[in-house]
Amino acid sequence: MHVIIDYQVGNLKSVQEGFKRAGINTIISNDINVIQQATSLILPGVGAFEASMQALRQSGLIPYIVDHIEKNKYLLGICLGMQLLYEASEEFGYHQGLGILKGVIKKIPDHVTVPHMGWNTLDIINKDPIFKHLKKDRDVYFVHSYYADSKDGLLATTSHGVTIPAIVKKGNVYATQFHPEKSGDVGHQLLLGYGDLI
Repeated sequence: MHVIIDYQVGNLKSVQEGFKRAGINTIISNDINVIQQATSLILPGVGAFEASMQALRQSGLIPYIVDHIEKNKYLLGICLGMQLLYEASEEFGYHQGLGILKGVIKKIPDHVTVPHMGWNTLDIINKDPIFKHLKKDRDVYFVHSYYADSKDGLLATTSHGVTIPAIVKKGNVYATQFHPEKSGDVGHQLLLGYGDLI
C-alpha cells in the first residue's frame, strides 16, 4: 500500500495522478493506522517551511513517519516535502525539520531570479536504480526559493546560482526538489524507477 500523506499541505490530487500514470496506485490519507500499514509513503508539500512543519506536527503523524523510515520502508519527499526531511530551515527565521537528512535549507542567492521557477537539467552524480528508465532528456520542473545546503545522499543536482541538490537518497528515503508529477516524460521515467523499487 502506497500512501500520500495528507497534512493539509500541497496539491495531493496532482501528485496522485502523476503516480497513477506511472502505474503506482496510491491512497491519500492522514489515518495513523493506514500510515502504519503503508509499504511506502509520499511526503508532498508546497508553501513555507515553518507552516508545513507546524501542520505536520498538528497532524500527529511525525512519530509514525519516523518509525516508517526506521523500519527501512520507502519514502519519497517531493519539493517542500524534501526540505522538511533536513535538520532545519532558514526560511523566515530558523526552524527545526525532521532531521532525516543532514543539512540546512537556505535561500537561493539574489543574484539569480528567485523563485527558481521552470525547467532545469539534472546532473547525475551517483548511479541508482531510480534512474533505470531515464532517457537522454533530463529536464525537470522546479518551483522554489530555498534549497538544501547539503551533500548528504546526493544522487543528482541542478544549478541556479548555486548547486542545488535535486535528488537525494538515504537508505530507503528518496527526495526530489522538483515536482516529478509536473516534469513530463522525465518525471514519469523517474517515478517508473521508483515504482520498481517499492
